[in-house]
Amino acid sequence: MPAKSMHAADIKPKAAAGYDRPATNAYQSRSVVMARSGIVATSQPLAAQAGLDVLKAGGNAADAAIAANAVIGLTEPMSCGVGGDLFVIYWNAKEKKLYGLNASGRSPYGIDRAQLVAKGHATIPTAGPLSWSVPGCVDGWDELRRRFGTKGLSELLAPAIDYAEQGFPVSEIIAHGWHGSAKSLGEWPDSAKTYLVDGQAPAAGEIFKNPNLARTYRQIAQQGRDAFYKGAIAKSIVEFSERNGGHFSLKDFAEHRSDWIEPVSANYRGYDVWQLPPNGQGIAVLEMLNILEAYDIKSMGPHSPDYLHLFIEAKKLAFADRAKFYFDPDFGKPPIKELISKEYAARQRKRIDPDKAAVDVPAGDPLLAHGDTIYLTVVDKDRNCCSFIQSLYFGFGSQVVPGDLGFALQNRGCLFALDEAHLNRLEPHKRPFHTIIPGFVTKDGEPWLSFGVMGGDMQPQGQAQVLIDMIDFGMNVQEAGDAPRVQHFGSQTPTGQPMGPEGGTVGVESGIPEATLDALKKKGHQITRPVGSFGGYQAIMIDARHGTLHGGSDPRKDGCAVGY
Repeated sequence: MPAKSMHAADIKPKAAAGYDRPATNAYQSRSVVMARSGIVATSQPLAAQAGLDVLKAGGNAADAAIAANAVIGLTEPMSCGVGGDLFVIYWNAKEKKLYGLNASGRSPYGIDRAQLVAKGHATIPTAGPLSWSVPGCVDGWDELRRRFGTKGLSELLAPAIDYAEQGFPVSEIIAHGWHGSAKSLGEWPDSAKTYLVDGQAPAAGEIFKNPNLARTYRQIAQQGRDAFYKGAIAKSIVEFSERNGGHFSLKDFAEHRSDWIEPVSANYRGYDVWQLPPNGQGIAVLEMLNILEAYDIKSMGPHSPDYLHLFIEAKKLAFADRAKFYFDPDFGKPPIKELISKEYAARQRKRIDPDKAAVDVPAGDPLLAHGDTIYLTVVDKDRNCCSFIQSLYFGFGSQVVPGDLGFALQNRGCLFALDEAHLNRLEPHKRPFHTIIPGFVTKDGEPWLSFGVMGGDMQPQGQAQVLIDMIDFGMNVQEAGDAPRVQHFGSQTPTGQPMGPEGGTVGVESGIPEATLDALKKKGHQITRPVGSFGGYQAIMIDARHGTLHGGSDPRKDGCAVGY
């Protein structure tokens, strides 16, 4: 970020996706990565390079995404891995069609909400075996590869296996996150044995090896997804669960499946923005954009108080709906069509006071402010596009590594409600509400942007801000990721428990002018500068006019976009 902040009035809006000017904006940290044949963008450089090597060897976007994810599951283990879930939006260039993949797992058949309540739990613990749901990652790899891939798992997992056995240097931001989890990892012997070195997290630049994960990857490479869900890996997890108070059974793993689903969209100023429907939170992006579309945001300028006020108020409305209506569609029918309609947005818009911050709109569950996730995207020479997101939820998920398998299990189950009346209540074999959302944008029926923003409930807020920066303010794909962001933190849980001042607080990054913050305060917003993540963005823009690809990568993470 620049040492000197720029006022919104000093930044002249440019035509969206023009990209015909030098990189002169003070917010842009690096040049856009431009390539002709393919780009991989991830939050960890070794993973990006592994994906690029697959493209150069003749693989496609699906192949490269799996290879990159396997490497990043090793090199950024607090954020993702085979103990977690994944979601994908995939553009098949030959068919000119989008596909959605929900590879999230379900709660154990044997878990009992009433039993947890009787034991005194008001919420599901965020760590330990009660927070587990079945990991969907490996089945997601298999579904993606079988439908669109061209290479076998043995080839795609080979780079990750080599790094796990020979070691890799831990990068800076990842090392910082690892250090923050050292104490909690130390409470579980197998977690400490896997991820700590002499009781300490590895330092930046230190070579780290994970031979147990290499062994797990080899089993998956040789035996396929059944090694994880029906073979030795599943048996090891279930045996560990039985010894440590968990509820997993072999049936939970054997009956796991991923689902191919239809993405949903809303048009924002001529651009079709695509998301996956619940159990994820992607449609919050669409509701926010629908509400904001009626305003002349371009004339307000980026990071202006009028724009940011409207953005924050639209977020409050969308997240109030998120807290109430987002749940596993196998257990009911979320009102998706209604929530993302223009008519509903018009009604919601009437609730916004242009001069005053609302204080009576409940936001989502405060747990959603957490979230360690990786997002990666790949576009190949044929213009197949893979928007891919994968996560353990909290840093190192549940904190628990089951035995000597070399990976931590996610804690997605803690996002279930224990309130019997809640639509997202805990029930056997049910998918919890999910935070991770891949994004995609088409223009006139052709792919324009494959992108995502990591970070718990920052994800819809970050996606909407990035799109507004590009579409309304004409920022390029790197500049939009670098620009300072805001994040609204909710004031109440869905059950009405107070979590801060009325109306919540607004976290702001450096680079937003002080005059803007003063104006927001006058409208009633509570402003703070929290220490933490404002998301982690990766994106590839498809430049149809020049036949090239433009990659952007967030400087808030260790990663990069690489192309050829």
